[in-house]
Amino acid sequence: MVLSKVWGATLLAGFAVAQTYPPDVVDQLAKDSLPKLKEWLERNPQEGCTYETAVKRREWRDLTVEERKAYTDAVLCLQSKPALTSDQAPGAKSRFDDYVVIHIQQTPRNHGSYWNWDRYAKDPANSPLFDGSEGSMGSNGAKEEHQGIPIPGAPPPYNMIPPGDGGGCVTSGPFKNMTVNVGPIAPTLNVQRNPRADGLGYNPRCLRRDINKHSAAVTTANYTYDLITNNHEIYWFQTVMEGQFPQGKWGVHAGGHYTVSGDPAGDFYVSPGDPVFWLHHAMIDRVWWIWQLQDLDSRLTQVSMTKTMNNFPPSENGTLDDLSGLGVLAPDVTVRELMNTMGGIGGKFCYIYE
Repeated sequence: MVLSKVWGATLLAGFAVAQTYPPDVVDQLAKDSLPKLKEWLERNPQEGCTYETAVKRREWRDLTVEERKAYTDAVLCLQSKPALTSDQAPGAKSRFDDYVVIHIQQTPRNHGSYWNWDRYAKDPANSPLFDGSEGSMGSNGAKEEHQGIPIPGAPPPYNMIPPGDGGGCVTSGPFKNMTVNVGPIAPTLNVQRNPRADGLGYNPRCLRRDINKHSAAVTTANYTYDLITNNHEIYWFQTVMEGQFPQGKWGVHAGGHYTVSGDPAGDFYVSPGDPVFWLHHAMIDRVWWIWQLQDLDSRLTQVSMTKTMNNFPPSENGTLDDLSGLGVLAPDVTVRELMNTMGGIGGKFCYIYE
C-alpha cells in the first residue's frame, strides 16, 4: 500500500486543461478538503513545496489528445531502451520491463498491505481510456472465448467474473504492437507459461485485455466515497480498499485491476506490464491522498500490517523507517518520506490532485 505512492509518482505527469466531466462525490470531497491541506502547510512548512508550486495531477480525459499522446510516447520510449535488470531477469528486455521485474520481486512485501474509475465505470471499453484512438491507452482485446476470471478465496457467485467482450490481443491504439516479455505467474487467461518458476524468464507474447464492466461496477464513486469517509484507521482503509474476498466483498483496488483484466493486467504479480496499471495506481494514490487530507496530523504517519503479504511467512510490523527497496528504479528512501506528497524526499514529492 505504501509503495503505491512510488508507483503513482514514477510515471504520471500533470497537465492543465479544462475538465469535461461533472465532478462526482469524491471529486467534491477532494475540493472541500483542500482548505485542510492549506492550513496544515501553514503550520508545517515543507522544503520548497507550497500549494502554489505543487504539480497539479489531472485525470486522463482532462488532458488534450496531444498531452495523452506525449504520455504514451514516453511509455513507448521506455520500451525501446535496454533493461537494467537482465542479469537477474533474463526475460527483461526494456526499461519498461525493469518496472515489472521490481514489482514481481516486491509483490510479497508490498501488497495485502489516475484514472478516475467512476467516469468510465458504465462502459469502460468505449471510454477515452480504451477506445483504441490515438489519445487512448489502447483498445480492448480481440474477442476470444474464455470461461471468465476466477477470484481465489471468494465464495460463489463472487469467485468468477463473467467474461467481457475481449480476451485476445489488443488490436488498436498506441500499444497494439506491444510485446509482453516476462511472466505470467498467476495468469487469469490461458497464456503460455514462463520458462522459469519465478516468472522472470523470456516469454514474448501480445498484450491481451478483456475490458470488463462487471468489475468496473464496483469502482463507482459511491464505493470510493464510503471507503474514504467510513474508515478512520489505516488498517481498515487498507483492508476495505484491497477487498475482503472471503466475505464476498470486492475493493476498488481489485475492481480497477479486473476492469482491465487480461494478460498481464489480471496477473497479481505482473500487472505493471500493462501500461494502464500506472493510471490505476495513481488513482489509488489519489484516494489515499484524499483520505489523508481528512486528518493530516494523524494520517501522514499511519502505517499498518507486517512486512509480508498476509503475514506469510510471519514477519515484524512495518515502520516509518523501512526502506522502499526499488532496486535499479530509484535510491532507497524511507516510508516516512513516501507518506508526504507535499515535501517528501527533500521536496521532490510536491504534487496534488485536481
